[in-house]
Amino acid sequence: MPHSHHEVGLVSARPESPTDFDDLLTANRSYAATFALGGFDGVAHAGVLVFTCMDSRIDPLGMLGLEPGDAKIVRNAGARLTDAALEAMVLGVHLLEVERILIIPHTRCAVASSTEQEIVARTTAASGQDTSQFGFHVITDQLAALRRDARTLREHPLIPSDILIGGFLYDVDTGLLTQVV
Repeated sequence: MPHSHHEVGLVSARPESPTDFDDLLTANRSYAATFALGGFDGVAHAGVLVFTCMDSRIDPLGMLGLEPGDAKIVRNAGARLTDAALEAMVLGVHLLEVERILIIPHTRCAVASSTEQEIVARTTAASGQDTSQFGFHVITDQLAALRRDARTLREHPLIPSDILIGGFLYDVDTGLLTQVV
């Protein structure tokens, strides 16, 4: 019987050592020493929600000239409009002062340049576990998927019609955004 994704993590997990995160905790203490962002109210002060890929080459605030507190950031593999992403957007527009949503996939994305079978094969090989139960939301036509996701948002009954929705492609080699829709 296949394991749920929660069980898979438990089966293959090794106990953490108290020192496994020391480098990050040390960096956090330096960050906190000059921390000046306390007291924010949690709304998007620029009225922006950025929905992009989890790719570490993307700086969602920096690429738009925004600062912490300006925008809500939603990320997943491939910047695909999943139920969880949609839930975050509904919260953003109704509770967090979001007025504009930018959907931003990127060039050279693994989810847009591999088949579902290739991703399953690679993750299965890397994990030693069958990963075929996951829907990795592989994209065969990135721009068509972007247009479809923007249209889905525009037509969704929980996204008000006055919310501006734009679809953009981020170039990881130049840092430039190109508006697609």
